[in-house]
Amino acid sequence: MKLGFAFLLFLIIAPSIQAQASLTITSEPNAVVWIDEIRRGTTDASGKLTLTKVSEGRHSVRVRANGFKETTASLLAGRRVLAVKLVATTDPAELKFQEAEAAREKASLQNAADLYREAIKLRPAFPAAQVGLARVLMSLNEFKDAHAAIDAARRTRPAYAEASAVEGRIYREEAFDDDAIRSFRRSIREGGGVQPEAYVGMAKVLEDKGRFEEAIVEYKKALAQLSDSEPVIYQMLGAAYERVEKPKEAVTAYEKYLELAPNGSYAAAIRSILTQLKREAAGEQIIP
Repeated sequence: MKLGFAFLLFLIIAPSIQAQASLTITSEPNAVVWIDEIRRGTTDASGKLTLTKVSEGRHSVRVRANGFKETTASLLAGRRVLAVKLVATTDPAELKFQEAEAAREKASLQNAADLYREAIKLRPAFPAAQVGLARVLMSLNEFKDAHAAIDAARRTRPAYAEASAVEGRIYREEAFDDDAIRSFRRSIREGGGVQPEAYVGMAKVLEDKGRFEEAIVEYKKALAQLSDSEPVIYQMLGAAYERVEKPKEAVTAYEKYLELAPNGSYAAAIRSILTQLKREAAGEQIIP
């Protein structure tokens, strides 16, 4: 019996397709939640976060809330509800680190840098604070000190995927593309292939080099791991498709962005070009 090509293709790729279902996590209000080291959102005022796309199987769930000790819990295969109980902390280094994270989220960069340094002074072996400091210093264009912070993080935690991803971003800001690519690749290895920040970083470097087809591949890898938690990457993907003159694919990416972030910062600009892109995708001639 001969099998059709489509069915054969399905047999090949089916083992790699992971079923996804919703997951509800309960903890403290306004707690940040990571799943397998990927930030997935923040709990609401009642302490609940429902995620619609989480692959079946075992996962590591990390939860952090101001005033509490950060906790990591295991999500066993088949469970769709997880309660993560946090314990209040009086650790001055942890509390200062949380202040620094809050300041960075509010784009109070110099204040954040000072708070990270205070946390590190209280606890010299604090790789997460070093990486947070590196992120802020990168944004302040203090690249030498940013690299020093990454080096300090690695002295405590040599295999640190997030640190390598941030290092790659620093190198890209310095226009050292080859060094950036090496750091992003290291990050992906250290993360066991799961490191969307590094895939996006790789894509941006490839775009800098004019290699847009390759960049598209990296954006799609990141999106597959983020489960629609970062709509802006669809905007980046759409722009890359435009550069390689694939309007149909660009339209699909942009429409996904609008679906996820209808009031996002790129929404108005995307809506203004979608009509023209759809005409191009349909093969209509555009009259200037």
